[in-house]
Amino acid sequence: MHSMTDQELFLKASSMVSGTQDFTQQAVPKVAFMFLARGPLPLAPLWEKFFKDHDGFYSIYLHQHPCYSETMPEDSVFYGRNIPSELVVWGAPSLMDAGKRLLANALMDLSNQRFVLLSESCIPLFGFRTIYDYLMNSSTSFSDSFDDPGYDARGRYCPKMRPIIDITDWRKGSQWFEVHRELAIHIVSDTKYYPIVQHYCTSPCFAEEHYIPTFVHMMYPQLSSNSSITWVDWSRRGPHPRTFGSNDITEAFLNHMRFGSTCVYEGNITNMCFLFARKFHPSALKPLLLLLSPLMLGADT
Repeated sequence: MHSMTDQELFLKASSMVSGTQDFTQQAVPKVAFMFLARGPLPLAPLWEKFFKDHDGFYSIYLHQHPCYSETMPEDSVFYGRNIPSELVVWGAPSLMDAGKRLLANALMDLSNQRFVLLSESCIPLFGFRTIYDYLMNSSTSFSDSFDDPGYDARGRYCPKMRPIIDITDWRKGSQWFEVHRELAIHIVSDTKYYPIVQHYCTSPCFAEEHYIPTFVHMMYPQLSSNSSITWVDWSRRGPHPRTFGSNDITEAFLNHMRFGSTCVYEGNITNMCFLFARKFHPSALKPLLLLLSPLMLGADT
């Protein structure tokens, strides 16, 4: 915990060393798991199994509602992992603010080299070692970005963003990103593009779906694979993706998320494209523990 304002925090984080070659050779590179949650963590038991026996290879950062006062048990991996948070309103720029706040706090630890944004409804699809190796062996970040002429993409663009952001550069993508340290520092240190998006991208424009995709497309396209590693089902129209409950969890469904796609990873075609998935209802916990835990363990052997 600290008493820095966001501006002080972002400035301090921006000054942190960016490359893997710059942190002490004795340090083990870690993955920072950044949880953006409204309140409780109903799927925590699954994540506890995921993190078990991997101390020293990960960091956890938890952003919850500032008025949420319940704490995790002292033996939980989530105990004491809260960062100073502020109120987050769905559909408002405060959602992106929270993501940047998590990134900035995680950048303070020089051993954090990969940064994953997750929600309380996210699950891991593989074991820790498999996900760790997948991220550490990647030369790029995972943030999707696409140009869509439709109402929910270019239709959200505000002409007042010109000339800093032109409509031809306006992009959309998932807010659930994974970035390496270099790109994380670029995002946190940006004081040119984010204020424009923050000011002009308000409901029905969602800053968390446009800022990073647009910023990376304009400034650092070479640093991203232009793909997401968090599986989600948008087949139903509406502002929210499909939520899965206990009756949806089968081994076939889990393997569909794990191996049902084709993508390029480090120049090679693979069917292992997604490492995480969302959204899962609290009722899904029991079947997930029953069916996913053996798959996660098997992936690491």
